[in-house]
Amino acid sequence: MTLAENDSFARRTGIGPDDLRLLGRLPLFSGLTPEALRALLADSAVQRVARGTVLFLQGEPATRFYAVLEGWVKLFRETRDGQESVLGVFRSGESFAEAAMFASKVFPVSAAAVEDARVLVIPAGSFLRRPSEDPAACLKMMASLSAHMRMLVHQVEQVTARSTTQRLAGFLVKLCAADRGQAVIRLPMDKSLIAGRLGMKPETLSRSLAKLRAFGVETTGRELMIRDVGALRAHFEED
Repeated sequence: MTLAENDSFARRTGIGPDDLRLLGRLPLFSGLTPEALRALLADSAVQRVARGTVLFLQGEPATRFYAVLEGWVKLFRETRDGQESVLGVFRSGESFAEAAMFASKVFPVSAAAVEDARVLVIPAGSFLRRPSEDPAACLKMMASLSAHMRMLVHQVEQVTARSTTQRLAGFLVKLCAADRGQAVIRLPMDKSLIAGRLGMKPETLSRSLAKLRAFGVETTGRELMIRDVGALRAHFEED
């Protein structure tokens, strides 16, 4: 693809070079070349959404799925008594709602931005057509998803053998851009969302954060300073 074509793609979709590299690491796309990925996302569009913006509601037709480029997004359902039950939290570099698009055809949950965010909206129609036009790309996507599913099964098996502090350490390590040295990461304003994602109560999350001070994790409001990412990773991985 020429430079002019790249510029045209970026203007049309809002997807910049850094965004494309981030999207290329998603399990659904990790087996594709940059050229194949651009073709697949040709009809997609980047949107900026404010905190609290609802992206879709439970029961709506699943005409699209999303990738988070910046910020955090939650998936939730409302209980019969009107309470909100958070089922998942997604951050930069993660996608969601693709299963509904492929299978149920309606969104089984609702989604909203936890904070100001940039998301990529990928329409179902054009996305589902592309693989049939490029069988090789379709096979690579299937292989990537299969590998990702095996990894998720392994992670679920590991969770039962991990303490809450180890679980939190593993989550924080995944947020770090580097494997070694210092890192500063920013969590959503409502930390109970992270607790829900990790399968623990908010008070357990607070206690686990306090225990991680021994491994160089310092908390200041929403920001966490990790003095040694490698040491934190070792704590997560220890038996």
